[in-house]
Amino acid sequence: MAKPHPVRVISIASGKGGVGKTNVTVNLALALANSGKDVTILDADLGLANIDVLLGLHTEKNLSDVMKGEVELDEILVEGPSGIRIIPASSGVKDMAEMTPAQHAGLVSAFSQLSHNIDVLLVDTAAGISDSVVSFSRAAQEVLVVVCDEPASITDAYALIKLLNKEQGIFRFHILANMVSGPQQGREVYEKLSKVTDRFLDVALDYMGHIPHDEHLQKAVKRQKAVVEAFPRSRAAQAFQTLSKKVNNWPQPTSSGGHLEFFVERLVSGSTLEVLP
Repeated sequence: MAKPHPVRVISIASGKGGVGKTNVTVNLALALANSGKDVTILDADLGLANIDVLLGLHTEKNLSDVMKGEVELDEILVEGPSGIRIIPASSGVKDMAEMTPAQHAGLVSAFSQLSHNIDVLLVDTAAGISDSVVSFSRAAQEVLVVVCDEPASITDAYALIKLLNKEQGIFRFHILANMVSGPQQGREVYEKLSKVTDRFLDVALDYMGHIPHDEHLQKAVKRQKAVVEAFPRSRAAQAFQTLSKKVNNWPQPTSSGGHLEFFVERLVSGSTLEVLP
């Protein structure tokens, strides 16, 4: 049996709520799955989970049952459209929202026990700069920050980037402008954010493009479907397909970053050691 290959882990964060981060996660997952990738979503908004609701899925067990030791991580996986898998969290469970960094670390470590094939793990983090957002973003290889054209969204995205950079040493951030009128407004949102980071932080921002305002998105939400599935020819769905192509072009992860990471065993076993003379 072949060794499991390295998994690309992407933390999807936003700084503030209401910018469409979960919708981005779900639609990017489907777009990647449609390109032939095995995709799993971790609903990491531990106290206010809603990915299962967004997709109209029924879940019997979730991460709170795993943390209680009642079931294994493999046992709570739910299959969604296009073969994506979802690891559901709980909603309205105070203990999950208040997990300690040590408990987050235990959850991250548990992912190395997952036996099914995964090419990409998307981590839909909570809004804000809580311990869970920091823990899961640090344990990912890539951080995608979703931002829209509102002062609060840009300010909070900057606060998140600053925290992850200063306290966790994360240098590279991918930026996605969401709910904008078109390419020009998307670029303007990115430039507003990069203007501040260029002045005060030593980070590299990578502009991933934009997702346009599209009435089909709301129609899809009402149907409890992803727009990529419900309206594949819509402007929003096409933008998610473009986004997935850019993600697929990122260099393949080959080694651990030196701190706690999802699937660290797969990263270490997938890397090659150079023999020094």
